[in-house]
Amino acid sequence: MNVWERDFSGELSYKASRSSGAGGQNVNKVSTKVELSFDVLNSSILKDEEKDLMMEKAVAKINTEGILKLVSQADRTQLGNKEIVKDKFLKLLVKIFTKKKKRIATKVSKAAKERRLDEKKIQSQKKTERKKPL
Repeated sequence: MNVWERDFSGELSYKASRSSGAGGQNVNKVSTKVELSFDVLNSSILKDEEKDLMMEKAVAKINTEGILKLVSQADRTQLGNKEIVKDKFLKLLVKIFTKKKKRIATKVSKAAKERRLDEKKIQSQKKTERKKPL
């Protein structure tokens, strides 16, 4: 089972506050901004290696106490922002725990080299034909 397929709902906490920016009275009265907090160091869902990897790769989003914080204030509703922040969290997990494929070095084929040289000759010939005769 992949890490992002586990149920994190018990360890996620949400905090709503007033959003900043344009929006008129809605901004001044309604708490629509949602902040998701996840305690990486004290998580019972993650293994120790996974915690270390998360601490290493998401350094900018994790504070000194080991709490991951994500914020959303894009939507005008608290519920909408909660969904957005959940999606952000899952995308972050996928990004952190997906292993990158190792690149296999290859050589340029002989045919590709010849094709490139032929194209260069054609281009050179075009340019020489454009020149005025002496």
